[in-house]
Amino acid sequence: MGEFARHRVVVLALTGLLPFELGIPHRIFGHAKDADGTPLYEIVTCSVRPGPVRTDADFDIHVEHGPQVLATADTVVVPASYELGPVFEEGRLTDELADALAYIRPGTRMVAICTGGYVLAAAGFLDGRPATTHWSSAEHFQRLFPSVKVDADVLFIDDGDVLTSAGVAAGIDLCLHIVRRDHGTAVANDVARRTVVPPHRDGGQAQYIHRPIPEPQLATTATARAWALGRLHEPIQLRDMAEQESMSVRTFTRRFREEVGVSPGQWLAQQRVERARHLLESSDLSVDLVARDAGFGTAQSMRQHLQAVLGVPPTVYRRTFRAGSGNP
Repeated sequence: MGEFARHRVVVLALTGLLPFELGIPHRIFGHAKDADGTPLYEIVTCSVRPGPVRTDADFDIHVEHGPQVLATADTVVVPASYELGPVFEEGRLTDELADALAYIRPGTRMVAICTGGYVLAAAGFLDGRPATTHWSSAEHFQRLFPSVKVDADVLFIDDGDVLTSAGVAAGIDLCLHIVRRDHGTAVANDVARRTVVPPHRDGGQAQYIHRPIPEPQLATTATARAWALGRLHEPIQLRDMAEQESMSVRTFTRRFREEVGVSPGQWLAQQRVERARHLLESSDLSVDLVARDAGFGTAQSMRQHLQAVLGVPPTVYRRTFRAGSGNP
């Protein structure tokens, strides 16, 4: 049997990079393994020139590979840097960076963590496409790149072959999402357990943005969320969730969005999609029974939701990821 061809992830380390973000792809993709324990990704780091690369910490890192290795990438990841110069100030690439990015093959998946999105935008990868970045840079990013459809409320955006994340730790969310997309929930959950992070964080950046609020926020919606997760298979009304917190529907809806970043209805749909994905991958239940247990009611309703979120119907999703996990 020939050697398994692993998906190659090349991480582009730029001057002024954040060491934490540089380590995210290595940690997440490096822990992704199949049922036999075989690594699913190969991770390589490069820079615009081999040698020392300055970080925003009190140490440099030594990068062995130059930009030529970008030509071998299946996925390129660009972490944030605090020294992007004209990329951040004028929205244009330096000649050296443009020459480096020219090695990337057409069709290569492009990923940016935090303000690494400035590099993708300056290179034209985000023209006319949705993207996100750290909430504190979102307005500047939009002004600098008006053709990009910036959404500052989400943790990450998956636009197929181009993916962007919000700040810092959202890079973990995005990389876990990519593993989940490539190899299914079971593999992604295993990586999350090994990394001791949640496999999926609720909501978006809105919950992390400081907004002065005159009255103290003593109540939360955590009890209602836990209550709903325990009965996703049942019809759940907004008033039912509000009652768990002894709030009016209006107050509950406002508080829920402040805490989670999405509406209660959107959150419920997300949780039901995740439940359906898990059942499709890990059980032999029929599509009708999965739809019932995930709370969609009908297979048609579940099919519409999964098609919208995943781009494929339930049967195709199950066939793809059951086969990928080695299950029958």
